[in-house]
Amino acid sequence: MDMPISRRPKAQSGRLAVRLTIVLIVVAAAAAGVWYATRPKPVLVAVAEADVGRVEMTVANTRAGSVSACRRAKLAPPAGGRIEKLAVREGDRVAKGQVLLTLWNLDLSAREQVAREQLGSAKARVREACELASAAAGEARRARELMAQNFISKERVERTDAEAASRQAGCDSAHAQVLEADARIEAARADTDRTVLRAPFAGIVAEVNGELGEYLTPSPPGIPTLPAVDLIDDSCIYVSAPIDEVDAAQLKVPMAGRITLDAYRGKHFSGKLRRIAPYVLALEKQARTVEVEVEFDNPGEAKHLLVGYSADIEIVVTGRDNVVRIPTPALMPGNRVLLVDSGGRLESRALETGLSNWEFTEVKKGLERGDRVVTSLEREGVKAGVPATVEHKEAKARPQ
Repeated sequence: MDMPISRRPKAQSGRLAVRLTIVLIVVAAAAAGVWYATRPKPVLVAVAEADVGRVEMTVANTRAGSVSACRRAKLAPPAGGRIEKLAVREGDRVAKGQVLLTLWNLDLSAREQVAREQLGSAKARVREACELASAAAGEARRARELMAQNFISKERVERTDAEAASRQAGCDSAHAQVLEADARIEAARADTDRTVLRAPFAGIVAEVNGELGEYLTPSPPGIPTLPAVDLIDDSCIYVSAPIDEVDAAQLKVPMAGRITLDAYRGKHFSGKLRRIAPYVLALEKQARTVEVEVEFDNPGEAKHLLVGYSADIEIVVTGRDNVVRIPTPALMPGNRVLLVDSGGRLESRALETGLSNWEFTEVKKGLERGDRVVTSLEREGVKAGVPATVEHKEAKARPQ
């Protein structure tokens, strides 16, 4: 039996509607697939929480400084000669006045002995001459007494007086010869001492240049040579480092500071500013610096440090406690930071900042404690508006 003509258009329109629905579903699915394939992928970021702590404004060195000793002497005997005795080796501790080395000096020692013998002879001549002078003076007194009694003539008295004066002059001359002999001994001893090198202070021998039998030559004027012995007083050490001339005006003795050493990474030594050089070093026209010295607060901590270690310093100009702070590497130009919002996207925010150093920056306005700021700004794709995934371990600001 044939379907009525009036029902055929309704069946066709129903099938058309189903087809349109299927097409729309396919198009929507394709669009969703395209969006999913082209959507921005979340970037992996490291973050740090804004916390409350201390922030300091500090001045740091522009180039590496070094650990120096309060006293260090590069020693050499003032005279040249062959090393006869070498009493120390590198690393030995010596007392003040201790003999370090001796040059061959038998000729000088013999000359000093001759001067001592001459002194003995001069003293014997003194005794002889002065005894004769005393006898002559007594003879002159007796002659005057006899003349007063008219037993001898005036001419005889004058001869005895002249003899007494001559003998006294001989006595005085003998005394002068004793002084001359003493001076010759001192001169000979000085010549001998020029061949003996002694420690001017207690310390440790850092370097010895020379061996037994080798010849040492004094350094000519203006031509430095290696020292025979390099002596360091390591009981007092400090750090010397250059700072930019722009920062020098902010410094005053004795501001607090911190010392870090490449040899002891992660460890800080407390110290204080002890000296600011009164002049500017202009080694390069574009790099003018001022040399400063920072001493250790606890000398006992520094006893094991070696002179010459490379070191960095931070001098605290001012500081504030209990302020909101963020790691300085999280700060972008214009005092802006990137935050991870509640929806997982990166948000740019302007801040009002205060004190700052290489580690922390004070935040006066724009953030509250606990806000998460991005510290991995150097990673590709990190910018405002993109979705982000926070690293599993958050890099929280460590307390100071």
